[in-house]
Amino acid sequence: MLNKISTKLAACFFIVVFIMELFLMTYLHQNIIQSRVDEEFSRLLSNGKNHRDVLIENYSETTIEHIVMMEKNDDREVMITNNKGKIISRSSESVLEEFHTLVMNLEYTNDSIIVSDWRNSSYIVSAHPYHVNDNIFGYVVMFQSTSSINQMVHNLNMHFAISGVIAFIILFIVYAILSKLLTRPLLRMKKATEKISKGEFNVSLPYLGKDELGELSSSIQKLAKDLERLKNERNEFLASIAHELSTPLTYLIGYSNIAMRKSLTEEDRAHYLKIIGEESERMKELVKNLLDLARMDETSFTVSKEHFFARPFFENVCKLVQPSYEMKIIKLNLICEEDFQVYADPVRLEQIILNLLDNALKYSDEHSEVTLEVQKYETKTIISVIDKGIGIQADEIGFIFEKLYRVEKSRSRQFGGSGIGLAVVKELVEAHGGTIEVKSILGEGSIFKVTI
Repeated sequence: MLNKISTKLAACFFIVVFIMELFLMTYLHQNIIQSRVDEEFSRLLSNGKNHRDVLIENYSETTIEHIVMMEKNDDREVMITNNKGKIISRSSESVLEEFHTLVMNLEYTNDSIIVSDWRNSSYIVSAHPYHVNDNIFGYVVMFQSTSSINQMVHNLNMHFAISGVIAFIILFIVYAILSKLLTRPLLRMKKATEKISKGEFNVSLPYLGKDELGELSSSIQKLAKDLERLKNERNEFLASIAHELSTPLTYLIGYSNIAMRKSLTEEDRAHYLKIIGEESERMKELVKNLLDLARMDETSFTVSKEHFFARPFFENVCKLVQPSYEMKIIKLNLICEEDFQVYADPVRLEQIILNLLDNALKYSDEHSEVTLEVQKYETKTIISVIDKGIGIQADEIGFIFEKLYRVEKSRSRQFGGSGIGLAVVKELVEAHGGTIEVKSILGEGSIFKVTI
């Protein structure tokens, strides 16, 4: 494909430059020739006029002979006629036969070029009427050979032909340079994109400057790096999902087999069925969060903002999670001192708060408390979820919003976190055009602050 582009580029370049060169050279060629011919015409008229003036001032046989002697050369000749059209003197016999009829029938009152066709005639001819008195008058007829003009045109054509060949060579060199500067980088980028399409993201392109080609090269290089990063993230994500799903499945299968034993007491059977129920709920939550992430990766979710009052909304959210908090004997506090309007998507905002409250519940000890604080600051709504749980290490805070990342991995079975809920929260907050901040002290608790 790029070879065709190179050919098209060269063809267009050649055609455009060739047309311009042809037009300019033709224009220049014709003007040079016309200028040279006009010079010959002017010189011929000037010489004829001088001879005529001399003849009028000093008309005599000697003057006529003198004029004829002056024009005896290879390029120019002269004829002098009388009032009857008879040739009284001439510098050569060579032009008599060709122009005899013309010379015999002259009727001009001013200096004139009477034969100007230098391409088809062997001479250009000018007529110069002289009048000494009523009995002595006639014409001085000048003949200028066209061989010099034709030789000049021949030389000019040769020079223009040489110039055309040189121009063609220069064009070829320019094409070669353009091919190297333009098409070769494009070919390299084509090969790089082919490697990327095959899943080979380790591509290297040379620096091409800050022009369009350089920007395209940098974009392809960046695309390769981004795709490689996404590929690694996908592999890690899939591996983490496989791990997360295999654990509850293993528990479900194992405890189901145990619960089906006939020798098992009803008390033990109930215990194992309770574990199966807990693992089923955990798997349900995991799958739900995975679907949320999948929808966000596909940008299939939408955020539809509207105005609604804060107090009833957050009271309703607290009622939804209150049973879970009571089961773990954790107090849930709501602080919303004034009832103001919130501008957000109520469905998505509820999802954000539920995930944060669920996260606080999982990582808080029994008999502790969690506080949901809502306040208005200028046009923004600030939502804080404050717990007194296990806290987060300082070097882990920057990773908690990544997919499937979990704090306290060694205690994951105890707290039941999947590492997905906070990733969902971050995506939804950013979809609102808001921000989320975390402050935490290990062993003392955490504060998640959402501003939308």
